[in-house]
Amino acid sequence: MTQPPMPALPLPLPLSPLAAVLSMLMRSTLRRHPAILGRMGAAAGARFLIDVTNVPVLLLIEPALRRARVLPRSARPAHDAAIRGRLSAFLSMLHGAEDGDALFFSGELTIGGDTAAVLALRNALDDAEIDLTEEIAGLAPAAGPMARRLSGLLERRTGLSLHRVTETEVRE
Repeated sequence: MTQPPMPALPLPLPLSPLAAVLSMLMRSTLRRHPAILGRMGAAAGARFLIDVTNVPVLLLIEPALRRARVLPRSARPAHDAAIRGRLSAFLSMLHGAEDGDALFFSGELTIGGDTAAVLALRNALDDAEIDLTEEIAGLAPAAGPMARRLSGLLERRTGLSLHRVTETEVRE
């Protein structure tokens, strides 16, 4: 199910702290799901430009280096592959709420550059069955219950998919 259009999100934080948090989240996720890099093979060395069109920054992720860089939209960093689309499409694909192939074929997500690397990344993330809420809660276990409640509230208010969709939810 496609989410309603969401207005562009403002960026309340300076880029450096946001990049540090995203890199920490990436490192933690790769520790909790070590098969991701193995599943990606050589594509783990690629630089992926993530262009979330309704967010005022770009994200450059380098899985093998366990690094995420947040850049102003005006920057165009060197990259091997690019994925572009709305935040709702990225989150729906990550959490299994919508089929990644369908999102690409419908044009909700578009790719450029090394398509094999994009496919490797998507397949590795699908296999890992990542739940963003649980990954965030894992960064500070004592704050986990609060993170889960906040995520549920944000999900209900925004319509974004912020947790892994279960088989029961898919059937409903």
